[in-house]
Amino acid sequence: MARVLSGVKPTGKMTLGNYIGSFRNFPEFQDSNEVYIFVADLHALTLPIDPNFLHSTIYDIVSFYLAAGLDPNKTILFRQSDIPEVAMLNAIMLNYAYMGETAEMIQFKEKSAKLNNKAIGVGLFTYPILMACDIFLYDTDIVPVGEDQRQHVELAHTLARRFNSRYKGEFIKEPRAVSPKVGKRIMSLSDPLHKMSKSDDREAQKGIIYLQDDEKTIRKKIMSAVTDSETNVHFDPINKPGVSNLLTIYGAMKHMEPEEAEKLFVGQNYGTFKKAVADAVMEELGPFQAKFNAFRSDEAKLEEIFSIGAKKARESAAPVLERIMKAVGIR
Repeated sequence: MARVLSGVKPTGKMTLGNYIGSFRNFPEFQDSNEVYIFVADLHALTLPIDPNFLHSTIYDIVSFYLAAGLDPNKTILFRQSDIPEVAMLNAIMLNYAYMGETAEMIQFKEKSAKLNNKAIGVGLFTYPILMACDIFLYDTDIVPVGEDQRQHVELAHTLARRFNSRYKGEFIKEPRAVSPKVGKRIMSLSDPLHKMSKSDDREAQKGIIYLQDDEKTIRKKIMSAVTDSETNVHFDPINKPGVSNLLTIYGAMKHMEPEEAEKLFVGQNYGTFKKAVADAVMEELGPFQAKFNAFRSDEAKLEEIFSIGAKKARESAAPVLERIMKAVGIR
């Protein structure tokens, strides 16, 4: 059995992009693999965040995991900060990454640019190293991630190989990233040239479908989605980004490629097409939201799941950390 690990940061309101790229894909691994899924709360601290919002969103995310079909009896669900071993491993692995490597990470460049390159926390710069430690600590084989995190997994692979080469042994497993088969990158409905991401910007919100939006809001956002002055439904991300994004969303909901989805709308106008997209989204999100609300209402149960998951995760993490500490000579 392969060991699979992934996590989601509680840094904003979760979007349809998070659902398509992460939440709904995790359960497919749990019947034939060892699966570790966590809430990446330490990663959330790399940028300023309200403590109350962070605390609440941690429970939102584990509720989304459960609503998507993750079973605590099959999957180890845990909170990153409940695993002290990751901090120790991070202190070690920081010495094996090069500053030039982390400076070249696309996410670091984008986020530091938004801060006007001022007051950038060291944690933002070293974020990929902590992510690598999350991966290493459980002898991970496979890391399901969106396209925006693939570069970080590739760096983790490089660090593992570097470490093993230096100490002449297989101390760290070399992981590989896998991305969702369909709907790899969902764009904003109001600005299809930019990714649909977690955002607090009020102007941007009309282009983002949040997983806790009600049906009326979701349908309104889709019906108001930017398209173009033509009338044909055709997948062409360069010349028709808005229509192509809607085809990507529809295809993701129906588990088909957007080019395949396009054939279903030949000769149909944009209004009919958008309604079909909205129907497809609600057909899946409606039951998902109902399950989410049921799980989210019992915070004590969620805390119990975290506690059990942390115990199991630490049982796996401790021997890995000990092995690495021995390799470097501090045990």
